[in-house]
Amino acid sequence: MITKTSLLLDRLPGEPVEIPYARIEGEAGDGPHLALLAGVHGGEYTSMAAVRTFVAEVDVRRLKGSITAVPILNQPAFWARSAFVVPADGKNLNRCFPGDTSGSYSEALAHAVLDAFIRPVDHLVDLHAGDIFEALEPFCLYDESPVGAQARELALAYGNGHVVRQSSATRTVGGSTSSAAADLGIPAIVAEIGGNGICDEASVAGHVRGIRNVCAHLGMLPAEPGEPAPAPVEHDGWIWMRSSVRGWWHPQVAVGDRVHAGELLGCVLDPFGEELERVIAPADGCPLFLTTSPAVAGDGLLLGLATP
Repeated sequence: MITKTSLLLDRLPGEPVEIPYARIEGEAGDGPHLALLAGVHGGEYTSMAAVRTFVAEVDVRRLKGSITAVPILNQPAFWARSAFVVPADGKNLNRCFPGDTSGSYSEALAHAVLDAFIRPVDHLVDLHAGDIFEALEPFCLYDESPVGAQARELALAYGNGHVVRQSSATRTVGGSTSSAAADLGIPAIVAEIGGNGICDEASVAGHVRGIRNVCAHLGMLPAEPGEPAPAPVEHDGWIWMRSSVRGWWHPQVAVGDRVHAGELLGCVLDPFGEELERVIAPADGCPLFLTTSPAVAGDGLLLGLATP
């Protein structure tokens, strides 16, 4: 049975939010409770379309266990077409978990989401894409934790070409859904496919396939026929490269490239094309996401270099 409903959050320090979600109860027997979240960032549309598609297509007669599916979590950012941040306070929701009931709007929203959609489940898949001005090579991210081995298996099952393990000591992406889940003992991954605010069919299909792969891995759905995905490249962390000055970002690499320490990744230019800064790779690695907008601020994020 599939029940479509919504969660009303009317005690936030600002405008109330109503978050639509579906509760999917399998009819094939007992199994785990899986959460599928999408739209934590408002401009990452392939993730949202994929959750919607999965809910429309899933055969509950073959499903074991239950799924909570949230297609558009960050409602304020989605309707404002806001990249990365919640308009009410300018904060990145995926840096605010586990949240704080007495904090800012995003922090209170994160706390409510954690209680409603993350704390009650056995496994979490948080679907993302490159945001409105971000190109991306498909990858999965999981956190080092006591349930890290189980999270890694989810990441491998998803079927993306790259898997990044994030150290618990140096979390580059702190305050995320997956890190908050890991701290609660819930195996969780962030799965990324698509980019630049484009809702292309191939990326949506990749996410749907990944969801089904995870369900098969957990014994919730039968495995899909077909050739298994090649083993992904695994990375032990990554380096987020930032500009030191404001200017015009001119990258010299693409997502998925193999780069070596000392290689030129790109330049930041002035309005007339004069070089202000050369951005050099500090280590061997692979850019998994890349800012495609020329306009970057001082300390602006340029790319994420996953390391071997």
